[in-house]
Amino acid sequence: MGLQAGDTFGRYELVSWLGRGGMAETWRAQLMGAAGVTKSVLIKKVLPEYADDEAFISMFISEARISATLSHGNVAQVFDFGRVDGEYFLAMEFVDGQPLHRVLKRAMKSGMAALPTPVAVFIAMEMCRGLHYAHTRTDGSGTPLDIVHRDISPDNVLVGYEGQIKIVDFGIAKAKLLRGVRTEPGVVKGKYLFFSPEQARGEEVDARTDVWATGVVLYELLCGRLPVDGAPQVVMSRVARGEVPALNLLRPDLPKELNDIVMKALTPDRDQRFESSHAFGEALAGFLYSNYPRFSSLSVAHLLRVLFRKDLVQSGRQLAVPGTFQEEMKSWGVSSVVPEPVAPAAPEGVQTRRIARAAKPPNTALTDTTEPDPPALPNPPSRRMLYGLGAGGLVAVGAGLWFLLGSPSHPAVTEAPPPTPARTVVAVETPASVPPSPSPTVQEELVAAVPTEPAEEPEVEKPAPPGRKATAKTGRVSKSSQRAQAAEPPVEPVPEVPVAVAASNLQETAPSAPEPVEAIQPETKQSVFGLIKSKGQEAQQKVSQLVKLKQQEFQLKVSGLVQTRQYDSALEVANDCAKSHPTMPECQLMLGLVHGKLNHPRESTQHYEKFLALAPADHPRRAEIVALLGNAR
Repeated sequence: MGLQAGDTFGRYELVSWLGRGGMAETWRAQLMGAAGVTKSVLIKKVLPEYADDEAFISMFISEARISATLSHGNVAQVFDFGRVDGEYFLAMEFVDGQPLHRVLKRAMKSGMAALPTPVAVFIAMEMCRGLHYAHTRTDGSGTPLDIVHRDISPDNVLVGYEGQIKIVDFGIAKAKLLRGVRTEPGVVKGKYLFFSPEQARGEEVDARTDVWATGVVLYELLCGRLPVDGAPQVVMSRVARGEVPALNLLRPDLPKELNDIVMKALTPDRDQRFESSHAFGEALAGFLYSNYPRFSSLSVAHLLRVLFRKDLVQSGRQLAVPGTFQEEMKSWGVSSVVPEPVAPAAPEGVQTRRIARAAKPPNTALTDTTEPDPPALPNPPSRRMLYGLGAGGLVAVGAGLWFLLGSPSHPAVTEAPPPTPARTVVAVETPASVPPSPSPTVQEELVAAVPTEPAEEPEVEKPAPPGRKATAKTGRVSKSSQRAQAAEPPVEPVPEVPVAVAASNLQETAPSAPEPVEAIQPETKQSVFGLIKSKGQEAQQKVSQLVKLKQQEFQLKVSGLVQTRQYDSALEVANDCAKSHPTMPECQLMLGLVHGKLNHPRESTQHYEKFLALAPADHPRRAEIVALLGNAR
C-alpha cells in the first residue's frame, strides 16, 4: 500500500502529496524534532519501480552529492539524503511558491503577453547569482568543482510568495566530485529546447552553457515564447547553427540595451558570450536598476500573490498586497490583472458533497512535479510546443513549423491581445473562465477600428417638381410624366457632388459661369487632390490594420486549440481563416500545421505549397518552408 498523508517516513511526517515526475515523487513533509519543534521540507523520493534502476539511482545520488555542498539564497538547499524501506530520498528546502513555468502560464492567462519586463529581468538576474555560486564552488583544498547545471529551464526555477528565486534539480549536473562519473563526448542530457549550440552538438560543456540556457529562459519570459521551437531534430539543428531570431524582432518595444544583453547571452560562439553568469547578472542588474530603481523582490512577491490569489484563498490563506502595487504595475506598462472569480463558500447549514479524485491531487505550492495546469483558455498564445520524433515526411518535419506562426514580420502574433505588451490587464487575479474585463478583446478592437457609416435616413415623400405628376401612392413622378417633361430644364436644386468630381467637371457643368473656373487655380486643385490621396492612404492603412488584427485573432485561436490538442476545432478555425481571407498566406500556414498534427501529410503538403504561392518573395518564412518541404520529400 502506498504512502498517505500523515504517515511517518523516517524522521519525517508526510503532510501532503505534491506531484510525480518521471521517476520520483514529491511530498511536503515536516521534520519532527524534540519538544514539538518542526521544520517544513520537501521530500523527493524515488518511485518503487525504479529503486533497482542503477543508472537512475546513480544520477539521484549525484544530485544529492552536488546539492548537499551548495548553500546559497538562490539555490534550494538539500538537508538530508538516505534510504527508508529500501527507497532513496532527498529532503530539501521547501519553497512556498510556484515553479516559473506555471507563473508564466498564469500571467498569460490573465491577459499579459509575457511577464512584465522588470519582473523577467529580476528573475534572470537572481538565477545568474545562484548559478555563479555553483559554478565557482571548490572542494576543501580549493580545487574548483566545475559544477554545470546543464538543465536550466522554467521547470527548475521556483518563485516564492515572498519573492525569492530558487534553482532546483542538479540531477544531471556535471561536476568533478562525481568521482569519475562523466558524460562522454557526443552524449547530451537536458531539455533540448534549452540546449546551447555546443550542447546540441554533443561537445564538452562549461559554465557558459548555463549562461545560454538562462538567456533562453529570459527570452521566453519577455516574449511569451521560445526563440526556437519545434521538433527535436529541427530545434537542435537550428540551435547548433546559431539560428536564433533577435529579441527585438518579436518585441520591438523593448529597449535596445536589453536586446543587446539577451542576444549576447545567446551568441552561438561561446567565446563571444558572457564569460560567466556573474557577468550576465551584472549586466541585467545595471539595466534593471537604471530603468526601475525601486524594484525589489517584494515586487515579485506581490505579483505572484495577485496571480495566484484564487489558489491562496482556496487553501485558506490571505497574503497582503499593498494598494500602491497598482501604481507600481502601471509603471511597468501593466494596467491591471483580470481577477479570477473565487468560488464562494457554502452557506452554513447547507450540506455539500465532495467528489473523490481519481488520483492524488497535486499541490501547486512547490515543485518538481510535471502535473499539468488546468485547461488553458481557448485562445492564449502557446507557451511551449513539445513535439516528438514522428515517422514520416511532413508529419515529423511540419510539426515543428508552429514557431513560424510567430513571424518576425508580425511581432504581435506572439502576444495576447491587444497587440502592444504594455497594454496588459492586472487587478487582482487570473481567470479560469473569462469574466467581464475592462481590457478590450480582439473582437472589440476590430469593431472599434471599423469606420462607422451614417445610418440610412428613412425615405420621406417629396413633392413632385412643378409640371410633373406624382403617383397617388408613393408621391413619385410617373415615367410618362418624366418623358413628357424630358425637354424641360430641371428646376429642382442640383444635388451635391464630391469635391473631386466638382473640381474636374466644373467647366462642363457650368460653361456660362466663368468666375468659379477662375477661382479654382492649379495650386488649389493640387492641394485638393493631395488631400484626397492622403485620405485614401489613411483608409488603406486602416484596412491593413484590420486585416492584421483578424489574422492575429485566427492565429491566437488556432494556437490555443493546438496547445490543448483540440485539432479538429483548430482545423475548423484555420479553414474559416482561409475562406474569409483566401489570399492570406498565414491561413495556409496554419492549415499545413494542423493537418500535420492530424497525420494528414498530403493535405499538409498542399497547404504549405499554397502558402508559398501566396506569400511574397520577401516573406521571412518562405525560405524555411521551402527547406522543410524539401527535407520532407
